[in-house]
Amino acid sequence: MMAFNDLHIVAVKKKIDEVKHFLSISLSISNAHTVDFYTRGVWSTFISVSPEDVLCAISSTQDSTGALEEKENTTFGFCNASKKLLDISALLRAAKAHCLPGLGVCMQLEELMHNLRLMCGDTAAGQSSNKVLAPDEFMNWKKAHEVQSMSEVVASLAKCCRVKQVIDVGSGKGYLCSYLSMRYNLQVFGIDSSTTNTHGAQERNRKLKKFSKAYQQHRFIENNCVQSNDESREHYNESDGSKNCITKQGVEAQTESSALSQQVTRDLLASNNAAECPLDPSDSDSGSSFLSLLALDVIEDVSLRVHPSKLSAEERERRKRENLERKAREGKRKDSNSSLFSPLTSYVTAETELKTLITELENAVLVGLHTCGDLASSSLRMFRAKQELRAVCSVGCCYHLLSEEFDQDRPGCTSDGVCGFPMSQYLKDQACFCGRNARMSACLALERVSAGGGLPMESLFYRAVLHVILQDHYDCFKSEKRVGNVYSKATSFADYVRRALRKLDLDESKLSDGDIQSYHDRYTPRMNEMVAFNMLKVTLAPCIEGLILLDRLCYLKEQENVSHAALVQLFDPLQSPRCYAVVGIKKSTD
Repeated sequence: MMAFNDLHIVAVKKKIDEVKHFLSISLSISNAHTVDFYTRGVWSTFISVSPEDVLCAISSTQDSTGALEEKENTTFGFCNASKKLLDISALLRAAKAHCLPGLGVCMQLEELMHNLRLMCGDTAAGQSSNKVLAPDEFMNWKKAHEVQSMSEVVASLAKCCRVKQVIDVGSGKGYLCSYLSMRYNLQVFGIDSSTTNTHGAQERNRKLKKFSKAYQQHRFIENNCVQSNDESREHYNESDGSKNCITKQGVEAQTESSALSQQVTRDLLASNNAAECPLDPSDSDSGSSFLSLLALDVIEDVSLRVHPSKLSAEERERRKRENLERKAREGKRKDSNSSLFSPLTSYVTAETELKTLITELENAVLVGLHTCGDLASSSLRMFRAKQELRAVCSVGCCYHLLSEEFDQDRPGCTSDGVCGFPMSQYLKDQACFCGRNARMSACLALERVSAGGGLPMESLFYRAVLHVILQDHYDCFKSEKRVGNVYSKATSFADYVRRALRKLDLDESKLSDGDIQSYHDRYTPRMNEMVAFNMLKVTLAPCIEGLILLDRLCYLKEQENVSHAALVQLFDPLQSPRCYAVVGIKKSTD
């Protein structure tokens, strides 16, 4: 293979050091609890300027550019003595310099595709001469954008590594699997831990097969219309004087295929109402309420997939038996009704024996499109450990679900001590950790907020003031965990508080509506503090994400059997906030 212009591991470690140093100063803001904003005096604890100054600086594009100049006795805008933020402009410039674009560590998608074409000696690598279908014809615009961009990279990786199989971990509804199979003629195995997702993928697979047949038939008629002396007729287009050759059979088939494709498209879009990883409205404890209250258009999706620790041994065995039985049936069938791809239900780790799960497995490319939490880390470990996996393209999400090895407040590693962060030996040796609140902040979408998406501040404000009420009137306020999404049902602040108290099984008769409203009136003038503070969290989000992704890149570069590794921006961040892919290629075994 020719040289791949990816970043050297020494340069990666240097960038990691830069981000880590910046976050060692600024991470306290991201780790602050929004729920505790008023009960713990968060603003006065961390900030020494007014909320108006913060919002003004953030709204000014001029203040976020220029050299990193520090005022005396400050670091990145924070006072060296008090650790409070003094210089907003300095912080904004530093945040911009320490996110992935500012660090200059990402390979451009065009450069990646060019390198892959050179490596496989084909300038057309990753391109399909006969387009089967456009993805936006059977999925929403966001998913279509993601699937089309990622599938081109995956197809190029498969061609370079001379493989015809793809394994999609956390395959969900199977959109990427189906598209890779239909457009690029790859054999795809989709693995998901959710039985619901697997069954849904099988049904969608059936509908997509109808769509594909109709679409190909329609294109065949368009591209192969020829005149025949006894079966054709000339059709004259009066509007432009052009002539089109259409056979009688062709007209009937075209009408039939068009109607079928339209019906299948309607069925597919109707089944696409739910998000791939919908937000869990019940997940609103003191550590996650900030995320659970945010609007879906300014955060990434949150997985509802069942964690393996919650599966009984009987359930795991049942899923394994179900997969083997299904594979046996498919092996006997081998007819025209076989699936476009093979969906499997299983929870996978680096120790999973893929050849037991997939009996016909050969060399393959491993992919993951928005793999949640530790699954992204597990897939990279699997890529390193399994010789049959020749390349990987992984886009992670749901950073708040990552387990951290060195977070003493929230130990969450698996029984064998394998954690989602850090992965690289370089950061392990430094005992690096972020903290759950910071990882939740990393889920925020800076580009969307900057483009006017905004934050649902009233719901966050209600939740923080509720916490003041719980502190003042209920002894058990520290142990309360789940308030849930009561805001969407509430008609007023008083109604919100009463719904929350009932949800927490607390006596609401202690407070009158006037008592409750008095808290709202008291803290309303301070709502701008919360707005400004959360905007600072949004500003720091890309830097936390950058550290997590640089750790994964460094991990791949530490492996002796990996020849190339790079970070690539695959998607438009306005359409898909989790837009970065970790791409890796194994050393050749020839």
